[in-house]
Amino acid sequence: MRRLLVLYGATLTSAVLVALLLPLGVLAQSLAHDRALEAARQEAQGLAVVANTAGAGQLRDAVDAINTGPRQTTVFLPDGRVIGPNPERTPSIDLAAQGRAFTASTAGGVEVLLPVGGSRGVTVIRTFVPDVLLHEGVRAAWLTLAGTGAMLLLAAVVVGGWIASRLSRSVRDLARVADRVGAGDLTATVRPAGPPEVAAVGRVLNGLGVRITQMLADERELGADLSHRLRTPVTALRLDVETLQDPLERDRLTEHVDHMVAAIDAAVTAARHPDHVRRPGSCDASLVVRERAQFWGVLAEETHRPLTVDVPAQPLPVPVAAADLGAALDALIDNVFSHTPAPTGFALRVSTAPDGGVLVVVEDDGPGLAAPGLLERGRSGVGSTGIGLDVARRTARQGGGDVRLEKSALGGARIVMAFPPIL
Repeated sequence: MRRLLVLYGATLTSAVLVALLLPLGVLAQSLAHDRALEAARQEAQGLAVVANTAGAGQLRDAVDAINTGPRQTTVFLPDGRVIGPNPERTPSIDLAAQGRAFTASTAGGVEVLLPVGGSRGVTVIRTFVPDVLLHEGVRAAWLTLAGTGAMLLLAAVVVGGWIASRLSRSVRDLARVADRVGAGDLTATVRPAGPPEVAAVGRVLNGLGVRITQMLADERELGADLSHRLRTPVTALRLDVETLQDPLERDRLTEHVDHMVAAIDAAVTAARHPDHVRRPGSCDASLVVRERAQFWGVLAEETHRPLTVDVPAQPLPVPVAAADLGAALDALIDNVFSHTPAPTGFALRVSTAPDGGVLVVVEDDGPGLAAPGLLERGRSGVGSTGIGLDVARRTARQGGGDVRLEKSALGGARIVMAFPPIL
């Protein structure tokens, strides 16, 4: 950012200097040109007085006296005589002899022509001004302007670098704290500094961390309270199950209640310990899918839903714990039961991906997914919280994979949890 700001300042300063110094350089060149021509005109006018009042000898002495420098003056008399260097008579001399004073460009410079009328005719005074006089002092002026521009540009870069350093330091502090907040460190704060706008962002960022901390605390309390509220009906359910006379039915329902209690305990633990880091694990996807298919198969049979299980015999490991993969499958299968009519069938499949990873698929022959953004929490459709797809997405990403929503060959929705290979 600092480099960009310095570059921007240098570019802007360069544009201003060019717009300012370039016209000054052109003006200096024009002034040198006009100064040289004006000196030649004054010299010719002074000689014109001598040409009207003095004889040929005095005129020659006057011409010799002024022709001591690079500027050369020649006098063309009416009788054809020429006094001074460069006696060649050019068309410009004939034009000036008609009584017209002017300047004309010629090889190596400019000539100033001045006609002087008298009783014997028109005398023409020509003063040749070489290029060296026309450009005298121009190079020094350009060098001075260039040096001034370089000094101003250097000063702009130094001052701009200092300002950019202060500004970028404030922005870097904001970025560093924002990264810490994004990584979960909600205690990170920044000392508001820099321009008022940047300082305002720092104050907002500090308040944001406090606000998020409070919201998370409220959510944890709500989750823990809700989990505790579930314990009472679950305990009552366990007591009712224990009163069943059929031992097989009692054992089956007791197992279900135990699973429910374990899920509630996990929810309470997660709510009370938000900084808990889930330990990495792995499991056999084939085994987990077979177990969940057996669990849901009873309900599928009771609701007349055809269930297809396509699981290979060999183990297919995935980089997530068995409990997490099972919870994700339960959420997806529960969505099938909750959002499709009773005759709708579904399938559970496990296969190997082309890259060596593992694909865990839940698909159905229902109406499919009509709403976009279903993987986002709270957007699974009418009457749904969206938590099923959200759980699947978090589980897949925990293992380095992701979730895809596709059109099933059965005609309904096809949800694919893609896991990378375990190296």
